[in-house]
Amino acid sequence: MKIEGQAALVTGGASGLGEATARELARLGAKVAVLDRNAALAEKVAAEIGGVACICDITDTDSVTAALDKAAAAHGPARILMNVAGIGSAKRIVGKDGNPAPLEDFVRVVNINLVGGYNMARLFAARCAKLEVLANGEKGVMLFTASVAAFDGQVGQQAYSASKGGLVGMTLPMARDLAQHAIRVCTVAPGLFATPLLLELPEAVQHSLAASIPFPPRLGKPSEFAELACHIVTNGHLNGEVIRLDGALRMAPR
Repeated sequence: MKIEGQAALVTGGASGLGEATARELARLGAKVAVLDRNAALAEKVAAEIGGVACICDITDTDSVTAALDKAAAAHGPARILMNVAGIGSAKRIVGKDGNPAPLEDFVRVVNINLVGGYNMARLFAARCAKLEVLANGEKGVMLFTASVAAFDGQVGQQAYSASKGGLVGMTLPMARDLAQHAIRVCTVAPGLFATPLLLELPEAVQHSLAASIPFPPRLGKPSEFAELACHIVTNGHLNGEVIRLDGALRMAPR
């Protein structure tokens, strides 16, 4: 699909990988809606790229519907969905105090990362399926953001790995499901990237993490994630695939 002129949605678009993706889409000529819970940051990014900010909680159907309506009113119906929103968590199933991990933490992470991603996808897909087929034979493209933790989960990452593994497992059946509607589905599983959260760590820790990556021995750049996300949109034969973007990193147990 040609990106120029298309309406695109980016969840988690106010910061990190989502912000980089929103900016790259805009640079390539898309009309971008920045969906995020942080109103101030969403407005800032949207203003800088000529897009529209939509306050959105991906786990809440009414919130997503309102965001889709606002984006459509500004840009027309979207054909591109970049699901980047998500949270992290690290809790051992049995803590140092001998107590079990709080169930609420596991539920929250899975609800946002997996259930929220599915919620966003189903509501987008239902609208996209009603659109006319483009000249290249497709109607839309959807991307999920997993993590290498889906495959190499570390100590304490049960909730995070389960949520990201769920996105990986959902990719192929969703692509098969939406084939009849001419909508492609792919997932990117990034490794260690220089996102705001990671850059808050001490510099020595950042260098240690970067050194664990075989090549290139540095943290990934958000722009590199964005470039791959946009390539998936333009490459019409990429479908049902999960792509690791990690510099050949395989995470150690801890």
